[in-house]
Amino acid sequence: MSERDDRKEVVLADMAARLRNAYRQGPVAPLRHELPEADLDTAYRIQSLNTAHWLEQGRRLVGRKIGLTSVAVQKQLGVDQPDYGMLFDDMAILDGGSVPAGTLLQPRIEAEVAFVLKQPLDREKLLLPDVVKAIDFALPALEIVDSRIAGWDIGIVDTIADNASSGLFVLGTTPVPIDRFDLRLCGMVMERNGDPVSLGVGAACLGNPLNALIWLAERMAAVGYPLGPGDVVLSGALGAMVPAKPGERYEASIGGLGSVRVSFAAD
Repeated sequence: MSERDDRKEVVLADMAARLRNAYRQGPVAPLRHELPEADLDTAYRIQSLNTAHWLEQGRRLVGRKIGLTSVAVQKQLGVDQPDYGMLFDDMAILDGGSVPAGTLLQPRIEAEVAFVLKQPLDREKLLLPDVVKAIDFALPALEIVDSRIAGWDIGIVDTIADNASSGLFVLGTTPVPIDRFDLRLCGMVMERNGDPVSLGVGAACLGNPLNALIWLAERMAAVGYPLGPGDVVLSGALGAMVPAKPGERYEASIGGLGSVRVSFAAD
């Protein structure tokens, strides 16, 4: 490795450490002022450094998340393409559970279709039948996103480096085979304290959540983190995400798939 490459690795390691430290010390300034906006590979390199760090610390990888699949969410964040992040075992909250106060920095919440796999998806070129055959079942899900970047002032390289702005996730408890409901047309309603705050449909997720899964699986195979049996995939938001505050409770219902709920403990 050249001296220039060594210096670059030191810089990237510093950025990765800043994001890790933000979990305890609070949000940091955007990284995009130090990274070219189009340098997605370098942003994913920062994400990968932290993935390796967390695995060494004993966290267990249980799946992946796809971000920015909804046009509504892309408009909120000013980006025009999906991204991906890692799901770890300690990010899961039980259906109906509560997020302890102070767990997250700047939480927002969105409703999604989650897939659980029974077969590996380890090729860089996949057809729809490959993906359908690999899915064990679907579940309704809530993703509680978060950002280690101050004020959610993020561009695409910021959110990629920050593990796709991951936080926590909640899975429903009734598995449904994907041939039992319409993934493209299933409607979603998310309520805050009983009042609707986000509406959506399966088609909002790259036209169909299966399209999002294909996109993710091919990229995971290409970067050496292929999806395998038992992996959970959060396929992307069906509607706009909304800020979440202490004392609030959320429930999302997805047509044919059921419902899932979570609350945020009061301060």
